[in-house]
Amino acid sequence: MSEAPDLPESDTLAADLVRKPLHEQVQERILRHIILGTWAEGYVLPPETELAKQFGVSYGTIRRAMADLTASGVIMRRRKTGTVVTGRTPHHSMSQFYKYYRLHTIEGRLASSRTVLVDACHRSATQDEAERLELPARAPLVYMHRLRLIDDRPVMIDRVTLPLALAPDFPVTMEEMPTLIYKWLLEHSGLRLAAIREKLVARLATPEDLKYFDLPLDEPRALLDIEEVSYDSNNRPLVAMRHAALTEDHCYINEIR
Repeated sequence: MSEAPDLPESDTLAADLVRKPLHEQVQERILRHIILGTWAEGYVLPPETELAKQFGVSYGTIRRAMADLTASGVIMRRRKTGTVVTGRTPHHSMSQFYKYYRLHTIEGRLASSRTVLVDACHRSATQDEAERLELPARAPLVYMHRLRLIDDRPVMIDRVTLPLALAPDFPVTMEEMPTLIYKWLLEHSGLRLAAIREKLVARLATPEDLKYFDLPLDEPRALLDIEEVSYDSNNRPLVAMRHAALTEDHCYINEIR
């Protein structure tokens, strides 16, 4: 059976892993394959002896890592088949954050959207940004301002910040800007999303909002504000986002399985 290519890890992640037991480090690496779909639902994992060679660890370490993943429901053993990926992830699933944004039509259909970059740069954090990301005052960060379009109509304003130290090579040009930020962080920096805290607030659109939505300035519009901070497995903030969405034709659906 051919080996799945291993995923790159940032120096920051490597330092975090050093502090973890070896079998937990192996679990993290296996989970990255599963989350990104390299090892999709139904995939039959190589034998444990082969996995031990692939990950450069002892047979005992692999057995413990596999036992923990089996107990959490991520993988299962089948007679005559071997160990397979179940399609489930432990605790609450974060997988939808890697695949799509959770904007739906009022009828409940997932809306297909594209993003347009308004502004992106490296700059110092404001006081509010530093507090949300638990950074020192004026720490360097990546800032993005985007519009999310459905059928070429702006329906959501995105403002995104992340610590520059976590992803110093994060692209800030229209040509290279990733649509799925968490997927990029996992693939390029080895940063895995573990938790997200969201706060939803309803408000009226400001004149600046209406300008970006290309709407008349004299017509009040209701917006849904979504403030989001994501965390890694060490409870370290990864990304802070603020979204402002029109509510006439679309709604926000967050599924936890």
